[in-house]
This record gives sequence, structure tokens and C-alpha cells, in this order.
Amino acid sequence: MEDAKSLAPQAMNQDDDEISLLDLALVLAENLRLLIVVPLAAGLIALGIGYLTPPTYTAVVRILPPPQQQSTSAALAAQLGALAGLAGGIAGIKSPADLYMALLKSRTVLDAMIERFRLKELYQAKFNEDARRALGGAMKASSGAKDGLITIEVDDHDPKRAADIANAFVEELRKLTNTIAVTEAAQRRLFFEAQLKQSKDNLTKSEIVLRGSAVSEATLKTVPQSTLEVIARLRAQITAQEIKLASMRTYMTDSNAELRVALQELGALRNELSKAEQSNTTKAGGEGAEYIARFRDFKYHETLFELMAKQYELARLDEAREGTVIQVVDPAQAPERKSKPKKAQMAVLTTLAVFFLLVLTVFIRHALRNAANKPESAEKLTRLRRMLRLRRA
Repeated sequence: MEDAKSLAPQAMNQDDDEISLLDLALVLAENLRLLIVVPLAAGLIALGIGYLTPPTYTAVVRILPPPQQQSTSAALAAQLGALAGLAGGIAGIKSPADLYMALLKSRTVLDAMIERFRLKELYQAKFNEDARRALGGAMKASSGAKDGLITIEVDDHDPKRAADIANAFVEELRKLTNTIAVTEAAQRRLFFEAQLKQSKDNLTKSEIVLRGSAVSEATLKTVPQSTLEVIARLRAQITAQEIKLASMRTYMTDSNAELRVALQELGALRNELSKAEQSNTTKAGGEGAEYIARFRDFKYHETLFELMAKQYELARLDEAREGTVIQVVDPAQAPERKSKPKKAQMAVLTTLAVFFLLVLTVFIRHALRNAANKPESAEKLTRLRRMLRLRRA
């Protein structure tokens, strides 16, 4: 008997669950026409909107950006002096594809495209900023993770214009890369060009100062020019080695073997300079001290100028060899099929979305009606409506 009594509540709960599921099915059956007609009508409307919407065509062009290569100066660093080590620390471009995609979205390229195709009138934009935003939304650039190709996609209502704009993006990118230093060699060329100019100015000044000084034959016999040239060259090599170490420390730690070797080379050069200067001091006393200092300063700037000139010429050769040749793999052609709107997809998605929204609305309305029939729930609903009215007021 007790077991039968304990099983009775469980059976009632199961009956309640079955009744609740039946209630839900009954609610759906009562609103079956609404759940069928309205979503279908919404899908037909979406389909009609798709037919009325002007078609959009997507033109695609694929380009191969110039790969990063090891420069000639980096390969011949050991043969051409200490300044060659500076090549590795000037530029640090992580990915050529990322760089060129950023250039495609630059204001310079976008403004050139706006001016070229009169996109302000096409997009009905009052300001250039609005036209840039519209063009940026119509153009998408992406890079392949495996092949490294850059894909440029342009959307437009005119298929021919879409292809023309896509190909024009490549042309404007080429123009921009020809005016700025993109590659590592081009950046090194700019750096050594500035250093070469500065070295040339310093060399000219030191030469003028040297010509203004008088020197006797006894002084020249006491301190030969070969000795002074050795000292000046050692000083220039030490300066170059210090510049190289400063560059290496930007991308190497103190425990790096190459950095330690460079430090040892710098120490050896300083020891040689110290011995040469001591030998020069013992021989060069007297009236020629001023001339010796000026001549040594002249040879120092002359050596630096030679080192800078070698590095500048190497950078120019590397820039000419690498170049910024942007190769077009697949030029854009006028697309034959539109990319959007996808009318069938729009109709199906709209139908499903409206159907689920209606189902949710029907269930909520049914729950509110049941709650209104219960005294406790009805009181809570009344208080909730009252609070909402007060909030609106």
C-alpha cells in the first residue's frame, strides 16, 4: 500500500509533463496557419527584394609580392668592412604580403583610385573620407597562408568597372612602391645615402683645415704619413665596429656568439690603436703636433667615406637586383556571374528566421495567458505592467 502511495505522485508528474507537451503541440496546431503563411510570405518578400536589388559583381586579381631576399652586402660583410653588419638591423619587415596589403589600403592609393574613377560621384559621397570608406568596403585584400599570393577582390554593380578597379589597384600599388623604400635594400640605400653625404661634408671640412696648416719636412720625416694613415684607419674601423655592435644589439642578446666575436674584434682594434698612438706619440713631439692631428682627422673621415661609399653602392646594386617587381598571376576579368544578392539563400534564411520568431512569440503569448489565469501570476503581471508604465512616465 505504501509503495502504491509513493508511486502515485510520480505518475501524476508524468501526466503533467505529457499534458504540458500536449499543450505545446496544441498551441502550435492552433497557430499552424500563422506559422506557415507568415514565414512563407516573408520568404517571398525577401525573394522579391532580391530580384529588385541591383546585382553585385566581384572581380578578383591575384598578385605575387616580391619575396625578401638576402642582400649581397650581407653575404660579403666579412670582405667589405665592419659597417656591412649594419645591414641586418635597419629594416625588419615581418611579411611582405602584410606590408603590401597595408599599402593597398593606404590613403595615397585610395585617393588615387577615387580621383581616377570619380568614385565620389559614383558613391554619392560628399567628402573624400566617405568615398574612402565606401571604397574600402568594396575592396578586400587577403593573403594565402601557403602560397603567399595576395588576392584583391572588388565589388561593383558594373562587372567591367569592377575588373578595371581591381587591376588599377595593382597599378597604383606599383606607383607607390616605386616612390618609397619598401625593401630592405632600399631602406639601407637611403640610410647609407644620408651617411655618405654626412661623411663627404666632414671629409671636405677636414681637407680644408688640413690645407690651411703648415708643415716642415722634419715633421714629415719624424712621423711618416703611412703611420698616420694606419692610426686614422684604425679609428675609422673602431667607429664602424661600434655602429655594427649597436645595430646587432637591437636583435641579439649578449650571449649570442656572433655578438661576442664582434666585441672581441672591437677590443683587438682598440689595442692596435693604443699601440699605434703610443708609438706615434714618442716620435711626433714638437711643432708638427697640430698638423699630425689634422692629418689624422682627415684620414679618419676619408676612411669612413670609403666605407660608406662601398655600402651605398652595394645597397644600390641590391635594390636594383631585388626591385619591387609586383607580378600579376591572375589579372582581373569582368565576372560573368553576380556574387550577390543570393536570392534563394535570402528567401530560405528569411523564412526560417521568421518561423522561429513566430514560434517563440506564440509560446510567450501562451505562457502569459496561462499566467493571467492564475491569481498569483496575475498579480505579478499587474505589478510588472504598473512598474513599466511608471518607468515610461
